[in-house]
Amino acid sequence: MSEIVLDVRNLEAGYEPGVPIVRGASITVSKGEIVVVLGPNGAGKSSFIKAIAGLVPITGGTVFLDGKDITAAPAHTMVRLGLAFVPQTENIFPLMSVEDNLKVACGILERGEIPARIDEMYAAFPDLIRQRRTAAGNLSGGQRQMLAVARALIVHPKVLVLDEPSAGLSPKFVSMVFEMLAGIRKSGVTILLVEQNAKAALAIGDRAYVLVEGKDRHEGIASELWNDPVVAELYLGQRPLKAEKAPHAGEGGAA
Repeated sequence: MSEIVLDVRNLEAGYEPGVPIVRGASITVSKGEIVVVLGPNGAGKSSFIKAIAGLVPITGGTVFLDGKDITAAPAHTMVRLGLAFVPQTENIFPLMSVEDNLKVACGILERGEIPARIDEMYAAFPDLIRQRRTAAGNLSGGQRQMLAVARALIVHPKVLVLDEPSAGLSPKFVSMVFEMLAGIRKSGVTILLVEQNAKAALAIGDRAYVLVEGKDRHEGIASELWNDPVVAELYLGQRPLKAEKAPHAGEGGAA
């Protein structure tokens, strides 16, 4: 059995006392996996992963990272614990250069390690080295997401958590982002991904969960879920008329 890196059990969370958005959701993420969290609008997907990252108050349940209980850990300690979170918006410093964005993200690294890690990020994301002196706010949408992910990866996280990385991007950049995530997974990084573009996310994922009203209602192998009638009923509110060909990374719009 694969080693479980992130184990979330019966999580309850919300912004207001007594008004939970996440209502007992449970997931596991094993080392080297991409696990996708899907669900209809308002299902609590973003609140769920923000709670895991310490950004939404948790009122019940537990979160284990590499066997350690991090349920009550403050958000600013998560990077040191091994969890790097990439929010959907405001995930870079737009007035700072690409290189300064990377340097700022290196805060927990030893000073002597920083130049090598920045060079490794440039090697992994060649578009960034060509723009290293450019203000991050002037990058294309796809390049911004590359920078946001590079900022998260630079500190050697155990788990990379992303909230809607394709949101607002053109089809070209959506394809670029999902190809990037598939490549990161191949390097051995564990990924938990919330994504509205179900077809593209399932194409690169290993397993997936469907959240409905803050609760995990269904799970399975990612490549099998696109044509799963239970997913169609929970996610789309209807059953598919016929099975479709399995998706490839970058295909399709938001389901």
